Amino acid sequence: MDGLRASGGVLRRGRLRRRRQQQPHSGSVLALPLRPRKIRRQLRRSVSSRMAALRAQTLQSEDLEDSRVESTVGEPGDPLAGGAAALSDATGREPHGQLGPAELLEASPSSRSLQTPRALVEAQTPAARLVEAHTPPVRLLEASALPARLVPASGPSARLVETSALLCSAQHTAAVPPSVAPATLSGPQGESTGEELPWDSPLQRILAELNRIPSSRRRAARLFEWLIAPMPPDHFYRRLWEREAVLVRRQDHSYYQGLFSTADLDSILRSEEVQFGQHLDAARYVNGRRETLNPPGRALPAAAWSLYRAGCSLRLLCPQAFSTTVWQFLAVLQEQFGSMAGSNVYLTPPNSQGFAPHYDDIEAFVLQLEGRKLWRVYRPRVPTEELALTSSPNFSQDDLGEPVLQTVLEPGDLLYFPRGFIHQAECQDGVHSLHLTLSTFQRNTWGDFLEAVLPLAVQAAMEENVEFRRGLPRDFMDYMGAQHSDSKDPRRTAFMEKVRVLVARLGHFAPVDAVADQRAKDFIHDSLPPVLTDRERALSVYGLPIRWEAGEPVNVGAQLTTETEVHMLQDGIARLVGEGGHLFLYYTVENSRVYHLEEPKCLEIYPQQADAMELLLRSYPEFVRVGDLPCDTVEDQLSLATMLYDKGLLLTKMPLT
Repeated sequence: MDGLRASGGVLRRGRLRRRRQQQPHSGSVLALPLRPRKIRRQLRRSVSSRMAALRAQTLQSEDLEDSRVESTVGEPGDPLAGGAAALSDATGREPHGQLGPAELLEASPSSRSLQTPRALVEAQTPAARLVEAHTPPVRLLEASALPARLVPASGPSARLVETSALLCSAQHTAAVPPSVAPATLSGPQGESTGEELPWDSPLQRILAELNRIPSSRRRAARLFEWLIAPMPPDHFYRRLWEREAVLVRRQDHSYYQGLFSTADLDSILRSEEVQFGQHLDAARYVNGRRETLNPPGRALPAAAWSLYRAGCSLRLLCPQAFSTTVWQFLAVLQEQFGSMAGSNVYLTPPNSQGFAPHYDDIEAFVLQLEGRKLWRVYRPRVPTEELALTSSPNFSQDDLGEPVLQTVLEPGDLLYFPRGFIHQAECQDGVHSLHLTLSTFQRNTWGDFLEAVLPLAVQAAMEENVEFRRGLPRDFMDYMGAQHSDSKDPRRTAFMEKVRVLVARLGHFAPVDAVADQRAKDFIHDSLPPVLTDRERALSVYGLPIRWEAGEPVNVGAQLTTETEVHMLQDGIARLVGEGGHLFLYYTVENSRVYHLEEPKCLEIYPQQADAMELLLRSYPEFVRVGDLPCDTVEDQLSLATMLYDKGLLLTKMPLT
């Protein structure tokens, strides 16, 4: 490696490395650089044996943890002991009661029991009936955690929905965190308003809990569990995701406290370069007509608040670019979805509506932050609108049928609806509304995947199979085409059969893995930069004690050795992709909080380091000794590990000195 030299098994940080030349990134079938077969077979066996050993260690640790969990949920009489069947037996229906087109849960923080009280199912048709509904207890990650702190219930009782729906009540608890040092995931710091936020906020507690979870995968799963609590995530994904509208009532106005507030918006308008049209929209919906009233230039407080007083809703686009807490929230959740997570914030004045009825091309989670808002949600009108690929134009009220869900959201409530579900919302009763819409899964469908696969499959098939290169029948235009669609000509039948046979063969040539890598590369580019825990910061390059002191830099020269144990900083921050005969590692750590502000960032991985890079990516969160990386030389091991550590992609088991 040019610019990388090892001395006595030790490589000093900060040495120059060869810069890669720009490579054309074509749309052809992706080719990975190959190493001599004998070496690659040996290294593959080495990687496989190391992965097997790491998995065995992981299974042992997980078995211990699972035994602790089973002891909490498997006791006699525990409602979860029987799983979904226990609920199905009680209700005669599917878990959580598939009683209608929408599902509602009411979470009451007034009881300390981890078992939920009865859930009242109330609908116009059929008659109301009582069923038992249970949710799993919250999993405490540390044995030393203090008992759960309960937040008193507040707010009016849930408004009944005018359609069949399940309304169930459940206790949602969270561990009270210990004091933690200031860090990215220690919770909202009130940076926009200059106010310190109370530590008894549920959001503050969950962010502090996430800061103690070493695995980024488990952090993402835990935050999503908190987001939709008390509904179990597996039930949500199996029964409701992309299918039904869901309302979760919590009767806890402090649930999202610290995520974003009207005071934060005011501070952003005063201190940031917010531009109308680019960052902020002012819109209103009056007499069936939507108006956007964006003046040119910067959205100064005087202009923005004047528009608000005139009845305009203010929509802040990409609040994660301005709010550290929103960035934290989305950066963790994007790993749960495996798709970009974005958001908008909507502030609506009393007795007004900002936007016309419409549907979107994203999965939407509405988090009510302040005030109240009346929502109406409608099913897709026709099958072509189900799971819509693009957002709709504005609809009139005459275009709509009966809502599948009509409710007033209170602070702490959550509303979910799939893409293609029409929705509209308005403020009433002299109260403003502030909500954040979390969006994900835009153009992340099987069809989008196949759009990329099929052209490459056809290209590969034509190159490799002579049947795809044979000429068409000379007379095919005599019996094919729209004008011959009703023809009974046997030649037409034979032609259609030949097409079916060739299409079926395309699967053998489809570069599925290569296209998956390209979509993963796109996700890496779409992603927000990672949020670090205290541990990740302390054990990575970001925590090195190098600083300027007494006229010179001190604590310089931290080194990796073959005995250093490392793993990737987080699970989803990098992807190894083959392009044009080279390997590139694309990563997120230098991404911007503004969507695609930066070009994709990558490092070239040389062929002799490919297996070592794969091992590091696949072994997370288990540590691997640098000296155990499957490379041909110690220099290759140290140069790869040092390059990744310098970029902030690796952390060490012990701090470097």
